Parts: sequence; C-alpha cells; structure tokens
Amino acid sequence: MTATQVPALVPPLPGPDAPVIPARRIVGGYTGPIARYADPAWPLMPMNANPGVTHSTIHWATFPGAFREEMRLAAWTLINGELPALFLRERHPTWRSRQAPKALCQTVNTWCRLAVWLTGRGITALSACTTQVLDEYGRHVRDSGAARITVHGVLSSLTRLWVFDKISGRPSGIGRPPWETEGVDEFLPPATPGGENTTEAIAEETMGPLLLWAIRTVEEFSTDILAAWAEHNQLRATAAANAATPASRAALRAFMDRIDTGRMPIPTTQWLGRTTIAGAYIAAHTGASLGQVYSTTRDRGWRQAAVERPGPCPLQVPVTGRLGGTAWREAVDYTEAGFLTRQLGTACFIVIAYLTGMRPGEAAGLRSGCCPVPQPDSAGRTGRHLITSTVYKTARDEDGNHRSEGEVRDVPWVAIAPVVNAIRVLERMVPQGHLLFDHHAHDLRGTRAGTGSLTVHTLGTRVEDFIAWANQEATARGLAHEVIPPDPHGRIGTERFRRSLAWHIARRPGGLVALAIQYGHLRTSVAAGYAARSRDGIHDLLDVETARATIDTVADLNAALEDGLGISGPAARRAIKAAATAPQYTGTVITVRQARQVLANPQLTVYDNPHTLLMCVYKRDRALCHRGLKDTPSLDQCVPACANIARTDQHAAGLRLRATTLDRQADHVPGPMGERLRDNATRLRDLADTHRRTRATLQDGTA
Repeated sequence: MTATQVPALVPPLPGPDAPVIPARRIVGGYTGPIARYADPAWPLMPMNANPGVTHSTIHWATFPGAFREEMRLAAWTLINGELPALFLRERHPTWRSRQAPKALCQTVNTWCRLAVWLTGRGITALSACTTQVLDEYGRHVRDSGAARITVHGVLSSLTRLWVFDKISGRPSGIGRPPWETEGVDEFLPPATPGGENTTEAIAEETMGPLLLWAIRTVEEFSTDILAAWAEHNQLRATAAANAATPASRAALRAFMDRIDTGRMPIPTTQWLGRTTIAGAYIAAHTGASLGQVYSTTRDRGWRQAAVERPGPCPLQVPVTGRLGGTAWREAVDYTEAGFLTRQLGTACFIVIAYLTGMRPGEAAGLRSGCCPVPQPDSAGRTGRHLITSTVYKTARDEDGNHRSEGEVRDVPWVAIAPVVNAIRVLERMVPQGHLLFDHHAHDLRGTRAGTGSLTVHTLGTRVEDFIAWANQEATARGLAHEVIPPDPHGRIGTERFRRSLAWHIARRPGGLVALAIQYGHLRTSVAAGYAARSRDGIHDLLDVETARATIDTVADLNAALEDGLGISGPAARRAIKAAATAPQYTGTVITVRQARQVLANPQLTVYDNPHTLLMCVYKRDRALCHRGLKDTPSLDQCVPACANIARTDQHAAGLRLRATTLDRQADHVPGPMGERLRDNATRLRDLADTHRRTRATLQDGTA
C-alpha cells in the first residue's frame, strides 16, 4: 500500500478527554466506565463479551517515554478505525479490518517491545524507524528463538503499526516494513509443528484416576458439599445479625466454660496461615455477637489456647457420600465448606470439558438451562440430552471480524449421563439463566467485580489444585491405587482435555473410561447429530487421532513381523500387506487433511482390539459386527467367525493368560457358574491352539 492509497477519511485527532472506545464498539449490556485518551491505562473490557477470557488492559507506563504519545495515537486509531479495504484486498483471507480485544492488546504490546528495542539503539522517534531499521528488527525477532507462528504475529503487528500510523490524524512517518515488499519468508524461522494437533494428550495413567475423582466428587459428594456450603452461609449470616445482649454474653461464657473445664479442643480456623478462633461459627452457635466473641475470647486467653488446642467446627448436615465403602467424612467442617465447593466446581468443569470435547472457553460460557430434559416424541421415545452452547473462537460478524459475544453453536453437543449430572450440580450453584461458572458463585473470596465466568486461566489453576486435593484424600484413606500420578508432559491445564478425549477414543476402542463409560459409546455420543451436517465439534481431532492410531498399529505390526512374529486368521495376508506400507508413513500425522487421506486408504483399515485379543482388518462387505452397514468396524461387537479377523502370537499369549485367570476364578465360585468359566477358558485355549497350528511368518515364507 503506497501513500496515495491511504483513505481520504482520517479519524479526527482525539483530545485528552476523548473516550478511547467508541460507542459502536461497546458490547451490549456494558455500563461501566470508559477510559479517556490521556488515562495511564486503557481497559478493553467494554469491547469484550466473552465470559471466559481474561480482560485486557493497555498500560502506557510500560512504554518508553519518547514513544508513548506517538504510539498512544496509533493505538487509538487502531481501536477507533479499520484497516482500509484496499489494503485487505492484497492480504491473506485471515486478515480482518478489526481485531478482538485480546489480539488488539497483544498488537500494542508488540509495539511496546519495538519501542524498547529502538530506545536501546538510541532511536527516540518513529520517524527514525526506517525500513532499514525495521529490517534489522525483523531479523532480530526471527533469530530470537521464538516459533515461526509467533514471529509471524509480531511482523503482522508491526505492519498494522505502519498502516494505522498512516491513517492517523498525525502520522509519525514510520518506515514501510521490508517484509511488505520482499515477502515475509526471509524474516521467519523454519516451520515447526504447532496448533491443537500437537498438544500432548493427557496420559492414560493420569486421566483415568483424575476422571474417577471428578465424577465421584460430582455424583457422590456434591449433595453433602452444597448442603454444607448452605449451612456455612447461614451460620455466617446468623453471626453477623446477632445482637449483643447480657443473655448472649452469658451463653457465650457458658460455652467457653464447658470447653475449658474439659480441656476440649477450641473451634478454630486458619487465617493468613495462622490458627485463630472461628469467631462466626462460635457466634452462630451461642447467639453472641461477633464483637462479644472476639472481646471475650481475647480476655479469656483463648487466642493462645486455640493454638495449643485447635479443634474442628463440624456442621450439622448429614454425610451421605461414600468413599471406599464408608462415609467420606464423619462431618463436613465449617472451615472447609468453601474449599470443597471450589473443588466441586472444578470437578464439574473436568467432567464437562473431557466428556464432551468442548473447547474450555465454550465450557466457561455455558449457562443454566443449556441442557434441558429431553421430551418424548410422538412415539414416546425420549432422545438424548443436548447442550446448547456459545462458540467464541470462530464467531464472526458479516464483515468477517471477530464477535467477542460469540454465536450459538448450530449443532448442539450430545451429553452422556456424567455430563448431565455435572450440569445439574452447577445449576444448583448459580441462579437460573446465569453462567454455570459465574465467578460470583465460584470465586468465593469475591475479589473481582463485573460479570463473567471464571477465566480459562483460573480454571487451569483450579484443575491442578483439584489434583492435589484428590491425592491428599486418596493418601489419607489408604487408596494408593487412586492417587493421580503426574502427567509426563507437565500441567494438565484446560486445553488438553479435548485432545485427550480424541486420543482415548481412538486408542482404546471398546475400552472403558473411568466408572465403565464406554469409549466406543462415547464416540457415538459426541458424533451424534454431526455426520450429515457440520464438521465442527471434535471431529477433526478424532480423525487425526484415529489416523495416528492406525499408522502406529501398522508400524508396530510391520516391525514385529520383521522380528519373526507369527500371524493367523482369514485376514492375515491383508494385515501383512497393510503392514508393508508402514515405512511410507514415517513421522506423525499432524494435519486434518493428512489424517483424512490415511482414513480413506482401504489398505490401512487395520484396528488392534486388545480387549478381544484380535486384530480387525476391516472390509465392509465381510464384516459381521454390523452386517456391512458402516464404513468402520464396531469393535465392541467382534464376531469370532468374521472374515476380517487376524491374530498374532501376542494375542494368542493373551488368550492363554486370560484362560488361566478364568480357571482360577472358577475354583472360587459355585457349580454352574464355575463350569461356565471353565468352558470359556477351554474356548480361549482352543483359539490359541488354532493360532499355533496355522500361524505364518515372514521368515519361513509361509506368510
């Protein structure tokens, strides 16, 4: 874009009291303050309607003084103006005339880093930042070690600075970025894998017990926790309302006398790391005012005694939840009610995020009433529970610009029972129609003003806290096998649940999620309603993970065959032929396009099924699992006589091991049941013997 291509309509120069954000950019429902041009900080909250995103603010104190006013004007123009249509016509379609608040703040922060670098070189004005200087800075960023996508974002932000400086009411004259004329590739580091498809799935050893604890907390402990939190709040309200009277003072003293006479523990709580009197709890139970409690306990020396004889503050709610066959608490304590409520909210998020495949921001935007009870149709059949949600990441207006308020997903999510239970618990925690993760209900300290949900960042921190709490509970109760081990790839966060669901569905067909939720059934559930419509939701990730699992299967089989593995069954030769193609698929499938190419290859339809100890080399016209009605097998319905079956030496060894286990079980059960177990063991050994007699190998030329 040349100087003559700058639009004639230039935004007027703002005065010091000019609002930073124009009325047309303020989201509906916002009634708070708007920053003024001369303010030291510009909160962008008025432009953001996404409840799960941290609000962004531009802080001008971080900018070098020499550049502050020039960049302030460029930033004001960035917020109030738009990229010219002529400029956008020459750009990639991903360029938009306006940026979302978070991206806009990142752009301005990129300008700040340029200003700091320029200052270090003795440059104090944008007019001195020539094309040559930008060339040096671009190469500096390229060689900084940042990822290619990050560097590309920096260069794009500097291009925006150049454009918005030109269309401002007082251009500074910054030089044209050289990547605008020479091309951007020279200023970018080599490409590296990135994006959602490279996010590591949560390890099975970690995800299993984590989901178990989350579902357990929702379904076993939630009633006790919510009742305890209600009683906790009632006691606090009662204590705050108590009036100081001679009778209440006498009741307080009688209460303290009983405890002191018996040298009993004193009701205490932790405050700022110190053990102190549980004043509200004592006030509510004695009828004394808070002032009477604090003055009387001080005069009687209870402050020091509480440190020496700390005691619980049991609530009256009955404990109904079970853990390991017994009550999970003797009583819920007044001082832990808020902490447990926080863990309950986090457990609900884990269940929803993992068992639906939603992006974390979409889960944070769910509202009470999003999952109504399905009504029976005219034939009396009741359908699935459906979740109506709001999509934020891909929401665009008619001009293609990001809509921070999002848009309702055109195809609802399908919810299985644990997800429905989690939503119902959250609906008990928030008012009707409110966000399920409304920060007023979940941030029990009440430190943040405004509307919105817990942010995705906060939810990620709470997931780590939940793991620590669950492990503490497991250890205290001797449930070592239920401790959640650390994930090999670090923090769980929030983004990895979605990827992990796809990984587990693809890698464990017919297997079990914690508490007997079938992965195969779950795949059917999350896919319901999408097949003939949108490819939105989690389908792309499922394709990628299924393709990766397929390639790993044929690669492992190829290596094992080269090492002398034997294989048998009607589909053995097809399995060997598929394995021979493995070398051409070295590396990891990353893109959705590559994944679909693999899945469309009829030679690669190989599925290892460890639960039935066989391999399915799928051909639709030969399938007995569903009589050739689908393009993929139903691995939870394998039929032993199917022509698509192959077995390896490893499967045969597994058959014998399983037969031995059945024989041992038969020794401990009565007659008919024991006979059935022994018959099954005999059948498994017969299958293993058949494999031994008919197995073929590459080395002996029989394969």
